[in-house]
Amino acid sequence: MKITVLDGHTLNPGDNPWTEIEKLGELTVYPRTPVDQIVERAKDADIILTNKCPLNAATLAQLPNLKFISVLATGYNIIDTNYTAQHHIPVSNVPIYSTDAVAEFVFSVILDFFKKPAQHSLMAHGGDWQNCQDFCFWKNPNFSELAGKTLGVIGFGRIGQRSAELGAAFKMNILAHSRSRSAHTSFPFQWASIDEILEKSDIITLHCPLTPETQGMISENSIEKMKSSAFLVNTARGPLIDEAALAAALNSGRIAGAACDVVSAEPILPTNPLLGAKNLTLTPHIAWAATEARQRLMTITAQNIQAFLAGKPIHTV
Repeated sequence: MKITVLDGHTLNPGDNPWTEIEKLGELTVYPRTPVDQIVERAKDADIILTNKCPLNAATLAQLPNLKFISVLATGYNIIDTNYTAQHHIPVSNVPIYSTDAVAEFVFSVILDFFKKPAQHSLMAHGGDWQNCQDFCFWKNPNFSELAGKTLGVIGFGRIGQRSAELGAAFKMNILAHSRSRSAHTSFPFQWASIDEILEKSDIITLHCPLTPETQGMISENSIEKMKSSAFLVNTARGPLIDEAALAAALNSGRIAGAACDVVSAEPILPTNPLLGAKNLTLTPHIAWAATEARQRLMTITAQNIQAFLAGKPIHTV
C-alpha cells in the first residue's frame, strides 16, 4: 500500500517520527502541499493522510487508486464525505487525542489574564521592583481569584467537560450549554442557555463545532449581553466569532479581555482586526499541539490504518 501524507509538518516538525506508519506501507511524507499540487502528489496513493489539505469532489475524482483517508485531526470538514460515501472510500479521524492539552491551554490563558505572571516578571526584570517603595506591586485591575467566579462552557463534549472539571477544581461555578444536554461528570454544574451563559459568566470558553448555526455566534449582539468584566476564550474554531465585533468590544472596553487560539483564516491575514485589539491573547492554533497529544495522534492514526488494512475501519466519520 502506498501511503501519502500531504501536510505532515505540524504533526512531526522533527520530534515525532513516522515510525509506526512506515511499517504499514510505502510512505511518502510532504511537509506541506499547495492545493494545486494535491492531485500530482497523491495520484498513486492508496491511503492519504491529511490535516488541512482539502480533498473536495473534484480532487478526489482524480485519485483513482484511493482506498482510504485518515484525517490527522478531529475535524474533517476538509473532506467531501458525500463523495467518499458514494464511492465507498472510508474516512477516519482521530476523535480523542488533545482533550487534556486543549483544556490545560484554556486555563493557561485564563490564569495569565487574572494573574499576569509574565507581565510582572518583565516589569521586575525591567527595574520596576527595584524602584518600588513597597515590598510588592501589581499593575493589573483584574488581579483576582478564580474561586467563586462563574465559568460558562459552550459545547460540552470531551474538551468542554475537561475544561469545566479544571474550573471546578478551582472552586468555580460551572454553567454548561450543549444541544444534547448529555454529560457524565464527577463535579457539579448547571445546564444553561447560551443567553444565560453570556449574561452570568465571568469567563466564557467555546468548545462547540463550527456549523451554520454556530458560525458568528459571538457577535455584537451577544457581546452586549456579556458582563463588562468578562473574559472570552476560543480554542475551537475561528469563525465562531465575529472578529470585527470582538475587536471593537475589546478596544472600547466593552469586555475586559479575550484569548483566541484560532481565527477565521489561518495563517492569520494581515487585515484581521484582532491583530490590533487590546487585551487580547492571540496564539497561532497551538492549544492542541502538546508533545504528548501529537504522539497520541500519530499512534491513533497508525491504528486507523491498521484497522482499515484488516478490513475493519475504526473512527469512521
